[in-house]
Amino acid sequence: MTFREATAADLPQIVRLLADDPLGATRETPGDQIPEAYFTAFTAIDKDPNNHVILAEVNGEIAGTLQLTFIPGLTYTGGERAQIEGVRVAAEQRGIGLGQDLINWAIDQARTRGCRVVQLTTDRQRPEAIRFYQKIGFRPSHMGMKYHLTDT
Repeated sequence: MTFREATAADLPQIVRLLADDPLGATRETPGDQIPEAYFTAFTAIDKDPNNHVILAEVNGEIAGTLQLTFIPGLTYTGGERAQIEGVRVAAEQRGIGLGQDLINWAIDQARTRGCRVVQLTTDRQRPEAIRFYQKIGFRPSHMGMKYHLTDT
């Protein structure tokens, strides 16, 4: 397995991964021709040195993805934190340790950078994901809240 930064050409495959679960299927638009909004978002991420879309490849094929964002903060004596988002592993690659390798890679990047905390959120409707993250060592510590602007 190898890890690399995503390119705009990878976006259709990344969106397929994001859509490949019950929650993602309701909010993503996969296909060969994806909406321009994905490219706009990717361009903003790509221009930000604190933001990275990472791909895991197995035998040259995209097998997983995540977004890793470094957030400067005043807490932890001005310590930086790493935020992991959009973690997905291709269905045919699940259960063989790729997800754990992907998360461990992100944790190592945060540690190398000197981050004080690595954080992520997962939906309560994903009990398998919650068990997975807890197995790696993540602990529920805060209650996350979201305000969806499209619902108001």
